[in-house]
Amino acid sequence: MREGFYFFEIVDPAVFYCFLGFLTGCAFFFCVFVYWRKKSDARIKRLISYLEKINTGGQGLLMDASEDEFSKLQDEIYKTVTALYQTRDAALAQRNHFAENLSNIAHQLKTPITAISLSVQMAKERMGEPYASRIERQIRSLVRLEESLLLLSRIDSGTLALDRKPADVFTLLSLAADNLYELSEKRGVAIDVPEAGAVQINVDLEWTMEAVMNLMKDCMEAAEPGTAVHCAYEKNPLYVEIRIWDQGEGFLKEDLPHLFERFYRGKKAGENGCGIGLSLSKAIVEMQDGVIRAYNLPDKGACFELRFYSH
Repeated sequence: MREGFYFFEIVDPAVFYCFLGFLTGCAFFFCVFVYWRKKSDARIKRLISYLEKINTGGQGLLMDASEDEFSKLQDEIYKTVTALYQTRDAALAQRNHFAENLSNIAHQLKTPITAISLSVQMAKERMGEPYASRIERQIRSLVRLEESLLLLSRIDSGTLALDRKPADVFTLLSLAADNLYELSEKRGVAIDVPEAGAVQINVDLEWTMEAVMNLMKDCMEAAEPGTAVHCAYEKNPLYVEIRIWDQGEGFLKEDLPHLFERFYRGKKAGENGCGIGLSLSKAIVEMQDGVIRAYNLPDKGACFELRFYSH
């Protein structure tokens, strides 16, 4: 019997029971901590899942109500998401309203343009060919403005359908240059499109060609007669890069930040421009996972750089 109580003879029973109570308390608090941690992790995962659902366009804003330490955070998230939804809906409504106004303006331009065109045809015999030709040039400018406004309205409303397919970059640049042949001959500025191998991008060929033509025309207007507008392209694992540059004086420093803004006309802009071409090019490129920028070359000339990303 004495041996069985040897432990209590060397250790004070009060100390032993205190130690045992301490271990029990630690075990209890550890279990509580594990339970609280699992509950918190589950709660956080539900909040993250809710945000991921919102980010991916999931419908439904309501969350299951619960009273815990995350309730205030949940309420604030709900308020923020609701405000963002309202802001988005207001922005979409405003964009659609703007697009509708652009479309209406463009359609309303058709009637006076048609009437003026008929009047010019009838007046050619009386006013003489040179005077009538000047009026016809202004009519063509109005027609281009009308077409641009209609295109802008389709882009803003999201109704511009792009048929994206693999397209060869050399073919794209060559077709754009061929469509500008008459302007090239008139201005005495060649368009150089060297072949750099088979490189493809996933784009709508017709609309992308329209965007490239706007860039080429801008370079041709800035280039000196007897020079050329140059093109180059290359591919890397991330994107396909296309560069179009001229041998002119380059962009003015004050114009660079505003080149792609709608209706912006720089100090060197031609008389026939309406400040829409570059903004249209930017919109078309960006709708196809691309980016566009403009800068001045170190030696001389202005350069447009397009990047179409692979993913």
